[in-house]
Amino acid sequence: MKNLSLIAAIGKNNELGKDNDLIWHLPNDLKFFRETTTGKTIVMGENTFNSLPKMLPNRKHIVLSIDENFNPTGVEVLRSIDEFLDKYKNAKEEMFIIGGASIYKQFIDLVSTMYLTEIDAECKDASVYFPKFNKDEWTREVLKENSDNNINYKHVKYLRKR
Repeated sequence: MKNLSLIAAIGKNNELGKDNDLIWHLPNDLKFFRETTTGKTIVMGENTFNSLPKMLPNRKHIVLSIDENFNPTGVEVLRSIDEFLDKYKNAKEEMFIIGGASIYKQFIDLVSTMYLTEIDAECKDASVYFPKFNKDEWTREVLKENSDNNINYKHVKYLRKR
């Protein structure tokens, strides 16, 4: 799918989260996430959905879950990545994969764009990690450098080479 993008914030060792929560709380990164995904469809796993404080405004939520009893209000629930790909294979709009780790792993070879916040910090007890990817297959563009709470990070856009 050419309009499928991924957005994540990762540490120096690809750390993604800890105990179903973000590791670092970076207000300007949350603003970047909001600005990048507002008005778009966001796709996530059930754990990521459950970690949200509330439905994210002005975004269509798609949650991938195999739990037949999981049917929250206002959310489109699909039971597999194949169901998602079949249903949205002709989608014109940009759609964002927003996590978690297993969802990123399933989609990383399918996305054309990645927006990664590369955080200049480490977390020794992270519980989930962003999947490894071959950086030679992507062009890298630093969009902005930032700092919050004495932590430096970069917003980086990766485009898959054709």
